[in-house]
Amino acid sequence: MSELPEKAILTTDLPGAISRRSGKVRDIYEYEQGLLLVATDRISAFDCVMPNGIPGKGKILTALSVFWFDKTRHIVPNHLLSVNVDDFPAEVAECGAILEGRTMWARKAKVIPVECVVRGYLSGSGWRSYKESGEICGHQLPEGLVESAQLSEPIFTPATKAPSGHDENITKERVAEITGSRLAKDLEEKTLELYQFAADFARQRGFILADTKFEFGLVNGDLILIDELLTPDASRYWDVSQYEPGRPQQAYDKQYVRDYLDSLDWDKEPPAPELPAEVIAQTREIYLQTLHRITAQ
Repeated sequence: MSELPEKAILTTDLPGAISRRSGKVRDIYEYEQGLLLVATDRISAFDCVMPNGIPGKGKILTALSVFWFDKTRHIVPNHLLSVNVDDFPAEVAECGAILEGRTMWARKAKVIPVECVVRGYLSGSGWRSYKESGEICGHQLPEGLVESAQLSEPIFTPATKAPSGHDENITKERVAEITGSRLAKDLEEKTLELYQFAADFARQRGFILADTKFEFGLVNGDLILIDELLTPDASRYWDVSQYEPGRPQQAYDKQYVRDYLDSLDWDKEPPAPELPAEVIAQTREIYLQTLHRITAQ
């Protein structure tokens, strides 16, 4: 198991920004010419941020996102301008040690308020929904499917944020109400195309890409990819050689943390419990293995 860095970076405070906001993992700083997206080492599960993080996780997420942004730019453009600290705004020139390897300099975009989730296999909240109703986000599925079963074709199962902050699964008809029908159609088509490309590529690296989510924005009316891309935070990666329908799979993603939290007497509401050292170390190792296998570096 690889040696842990000294400590996790949980917060950042950059100078000179027009505005800033913090998500579950990323701190986003707005400057005149673009955005700095800083991937911290925070980790969330069940929409709660853990009080301690995974050292080096932000660098792993950034490296994977950059890899996939480059691989998928033929399908849809993206927001990435540079990861070179020399290209960042002059106001953060003294912050290179913190920003190096975990920061993307990105184009500003009008964020589309829909998480474009796509599923090729039956797992997670999709499996729970299927067991309850036989459908996922309006997609009626055949009877008799088992956990982790491969679907006959990938399905678009979008989500949005409920007032409580939890993800809320919605239908594609609801997406059309939010974005307009033409944009909704584009979102679905690009989501499915991106998934198929990434799933085929991941299989060459020995992974099943069970599901993932994409986020999009608009620049001068044109659709672009934003945020992170095909990371273990936003995707389910399974080992092809160990895949067996009818049970949960060995995961190369955040599922390891979810499984640990499920073993606790915790109601999935803040405050979240602190992660023990062994869970932190194993999570980092899982993320590193995913990075190394996907990128072949």
